Amino acid sequence: QVQLVESGGGLVQAGGSLRLSCAASGRTFSSYVMGWFRQAPGKEREFVAAISRNGSSTYYADSVKGRFTISRDNAKNMVYLQMNSLKPEDTAVYYCGAAAGPFYSGSSYQNIKKYDYWGQGTQVTVSS
Repeated sequence: QVQLVESGGGLVQAGGSLRLSCAASGRTFSSYVMGWFRQAPGKEREFVAAISRNGSSTYYADSVKGRFTISRDNAKNMVYLQMNSLKPEDTAVYYCGAAAGPFYSGSSYQNIKKYDYWGQGTQVTVSS
């Protein structure tokens, strides 16, 4: 079992940056695919980014490609989301998820149903 705790959210002006962190418990962190999802008020939770178990492959939603970067440090049981050039439409609660897999295609990383564990979320608010 994995416990996830997100941090790093806050209020930022459009064009600014934030770095989200997700700390994972357990000794098998490297066996999980990790993902970031977000949920805006009145909307469903949506995929943002994901990273493979060894960090060699990353996947992004089209809406954040080129602005956000996902990374992980398996030695520290951490996953990060660097968010640059933030826009008001990025405002949401951001959640970290862990998936035991397997994943057979790049598109499957976007499937919320494949993620087994979730953090409590961290609020990101981007003002215009």
